[in-house]
Amino acid sequence: MEHFIPHQWFAESHSGLLVVYAVVGLYFLQLGAEWLVGSASALAFRLGLPEVVIGATIVSLGTTTPECAVSVMAAINGNAGLALGNAVGSVIADTALIFGLGCLLTQLPADKFILNRQGWVQFGSGVLLAVICYGLWILQGSSAVVGRLPGVFLLLLLGVYLAISVRWARQHPQNPLMGVTENIALHAEPGQPVHVADEHVTTRGPLALSLLLLAGLALIIVSGHFTIESVTVGAERLGVPQVVIAATLVAIGTSLPEFVVAITAIRRGHPELLVGNIVGADILNILFVTGAAATAAPLPIVDATARVPELFLLIHLPSMLFILAYFRLCIFKATRQGHFERWMGGPLLVMYLGYVAVQFLVSM
Repeated sequence: MEHFIPHQWFAESHSGLLVVYAVVGLYFLQLGAEWLVGSASALAFRLGLPEVVIGATIVSLGTTTPECAVSVMAAINGNAGLALGNAVGSVIADTALIFGLGCLLTQLPADKFILNRQGWVQFGSGVLLAVICYGLWILQGSSAVVGRLPGVFLLLLLGVYLAISVRWARQHPQNPLMGVTENIALHAEPGQPVHVADEHVTTRGPLALSLLLLAGLALIIVSGHFTIESVTVGAERLGVPQVVIAATLVAIGTSLPEFVVAITAIRRGHPELLVGNIVGADILNILFVTGAAATAAPLPIVDATARVPELFLLIHLPSMLFILAYFRLCIFKATRQGHFERWMGGPLLVMYLGYVAVQFLVSM
């Protein structure tokens, strides 16, 4: 996005114009999320698939593609150190901040079939990345890098995951052997509402819905860039420290598509999309974003230019593993009762705030 809408454009803009950019960006963010959530829900309805499956595959692939592009371009342009932090930071923000907030706002459904499959892939991907990074650091010390061989390996695992996801989608209990609506109602959990796509989009065909989904995603990406850049430049002019901007606005900005989709999914009554999108996005951030960036250029694990060179190994990776382990425990309990309890979101938000606070303190 930097190549099409450069940072300099915002840096040279009047403060009043930055406010306009931010407000307009927020409006189109909401509009794009409405298109994406509505079309994704309708697409699930038309294909006879649960919304959580669509969220964990199509929607999450779309929302993580911009992050993959950012990481790959950073690696190619010589800023490879940003790629690992971007991927792991996005997993932390998606799981602790976005899922935690969504969990507090509403009772999120727990699809046992999906969470006992994609959920373990999510946790296993995080552990695999940690094993790779710590293993290379032990062997190579401060010169350790995630090279092209591990990157290609992660991309191969991505291909396997996507192929298996298609198979799991076909095996899901809600895959229709009868009429779509009857099948969805039959397999709904007792006492849980049955979510059906909005009437104004349900009548459209799969191709039209797919195009509407892509249009919504593109609108989210462009308007999100306008919003984050405007707020970031405004914060710089107000004297907000760079470390605070990096640990908050930039980190949240990379996960903005997931955040907007999550809030819109709750507001529109499709919480399954939120759950599926977060689980799928975490998997793709590790296998897709990290794999593609490492294939483009070796990714250094230790940043020699940072105040704390081992920050990634000491803070980022342990935080990600701790958050994913807690989320795994929540899944274990939630799948037994059919939904996540609201209190589960509280510790996740506390973990995210602690993660941001620690980054700020060690960088001072």
